[in-house]
Amino acid sequence: MTSTLERTPTVSVPVLPPASGGTAAVRPRGSWRARLTDLVWLLPALAVGLVVNAINLGGSPQRIDDEGTYTAQAWAIGHLGDLTHYTFWYDHPPLGWIQIAGYAGLTGAWDRHDVAVVAAREAMLVATAIAAILLWFLVRRIGFARPTASVATALFLLSPLAVQFHRQVYLDNIATAWLIGALLLAMSRHKQLLGYIGAAAAFGIAVLTKETYLLALPLVAWLMWRGADRTTRRYTLSVASAVFALIGLVYVAFALVKGEVLPGAGRVSLAEGLGFQLASREGSGSLLDPGSLMSRTVGMWWQLDSILIVASLAAAVVALFVRRLRPWGIMLLALTAFMFRGGYLPVPYVIMLLPFAAIVLAGVGQVAVERVLTRTRRRRLLSRLAGAGIAAGLVVAVIAAGPLWTAQLRGFLLADLDRPLRDAEAWMAQNAPRDSRMLVDDAMWVDLVDEGFDRENVVWYYKADTDSDVQALAPNGWRDYDYVITTDSMRTFPTDLPTVQEATTNSVVVASFGEGAQQVEIRFVDTAQSGLAQAGDDGLYAARSIAGQQLSRSPQVGFPAEEQDLLASGVVDARILLTLGQLSTIGRVDIATIGQLDGDPSGVHRQLVISSFAGEDARGTAAGSEEVLRFYEALTGVFAPLSAVPSDAGVVVTFSPVEPADLLPRPTE
Repeated sequence: MTSTLERTPTVSVPVLPPASGGTAAVRPRGSWRARLTDLVWLLPALAVGLVVNAINLGGSPQRIDDEGTYTAQAWAIGHLGDLTHYTFWYDHPPLGWIQIAGYAGLTGAWDRHDVAVVAAREAMLVATAIAAILLWFLVRRIGFARPTASVATALFLLSPLAVQFHRQVYLDNIATAWLIGALLLAMSRHKQLLGYIGAAAAFGIAVLTKETYLLALPLVAWLMWRGADRTTRRYTLSVASAVFALIGLVYVAFALVKGEVLPGAGRVSLAEGLGFQLASREGSGSLLDPGSLMSRTVGMWWQLDSILIVASLAAAVVALFVRRLRPWGIMLLALTAFMFRGGYLPVPYVIMLLPFAAIVLAGVGQVAVERVLTRTRRRRLLSRLAGAGIAAGLVVAVIAAGPLWTAQLRGFLLADLDRPLRDAEAWMAQNAPRDSRMLVDDAMWVDLVDEGFDRENVVWYYKADTDSDVQALAPNGWRDYDYVITTDSMRTFPTDLPTVQEATTNSVVVASFGEGAQQVEIRFVDTAQSGLAQAGDDGLYAARSIAGQQLSRSPQVGFPAEEQDLLASGVVDARILLTLGQLSTIGRVDIATIGQLDGDPSGVHRQLVISSFAGEDARGTAAGSEEVLRFYEALTGVFAPLSAVPSDAGVVVTFSPVEPADLLPRPTE
């Protein structure tokens, strides 16, 4: 029985006159004019969507730990010859980041970008473009008009929810392209065997790219079952099933070859990885609990585009009464219901829902317009009223979405939310010794290794307490680390990483960039606790002030006039004051400037530039420069600087962010 919203249209096929020679001249279904018309409708929506996604790709949103992990794993394939930058432990099949590595390697993306995550985001942009093109043709194959396909493509590309997640390095973006391709091939009507083999292969790759895409199996299987020719159905579906199974078994064979199918002492295993994902992984909690991961995740989706969420779910309900849209509406509602099963909800799970939301929204819109504009007398008044109601609802949604989308998209195009991370990386490159050992957000891992830090010393914070190989390199726990670079991901991560907690607790902030959720802090791990004792220590500032005033009166040390007050203020590092006093006993020292380290919240000046020494110019490669460098390079213990390097302004001497608290005598009360 046909629904009140849609009836099967009667299609009349014109009979063309015979061509010369008596043979009927039938214009091919895929004529060049039809293809040209397709491009006219497809390209504008595609171009606008991709431009919006591409502009400020590295600025917003701020890169996060998960992005860094997939990026580092892809980078490791080309640079280290390994599947990951740490031990591969079967939490996800590796095919997803293998594809990222293939793209970056073939196109030179690693060399094109200073930030590795941006190179991987470029791969996401390409995957999204492919998915959008396939989505357009999928909507057409479902039976909708070209404008409807373009609307679906625009929704898929331009919703703020879509822009946020399509820009980020998630395996789901790659899997989505493969899934849409599988759905398109599953609706093949010509050369079905070849089409179904392709659908099975594409779906298998989608699942091995991100395992959650196995949830779409019922839809793929149903489309193939419904569309299969009855005379060959059993054969074509058997072949397709075999292809899908063989692709899945490749992952098992990979583990089998490595001897890692079952758990064993001192090794990872496929069984443990599957067990973690399916059973032992901590659930995301309840949507009704404001502190739960699920509540935060759904809340983030809602903040990005509440209009799309409400409108697409309403459209999915309407789609249940429209025959062409029914399977797509059921799929969207089923995927939504799956979120509430009580298990773990991945943050990028919404990416899988986006193409289905676009299909039902655009499709219901066309159905509503058809019901309103129909002139067929047989159409009932109820059908017209239903269409008018749906159309009115969609118009209201569009009007409501306008201000929200404008504000959100403006932020994506203009905001530089990633600058704090870039500034923190630059600070480490300029101020931290190359043998420093640090706990970092994985979003920074590749960049810091590229800067020359040993990859064994740049430790992804999650591995400090979960990887035995990493723990073996730090037998003293948190005391074996020099820096902790904290991000929002580290600050909000579950508190079951004692090494990270202890290192953070026993550290002082030496540089801070950004604020709020984007804030990045560089913390110096103070194993001697001297830096922690400085907080609120007025006696230390008084001691620096007295020593600074004494130094300023020395005829052997020359300061610019603007630095005189600085010396008396007590904010010049004691090591600068004491080493300058010692150097001045050898020869006169002239200071160009005394400055703070970028981002240092303490306000203490720990860097000086010496312009001349003993009457010799100390700028560049002048003779005075060599003497000053020899002096500071000979210092050891607490007085050894982080670095002493020549520059056009003079020798730049930088001390570590934590100075011993007992170098200067305290004034008596």
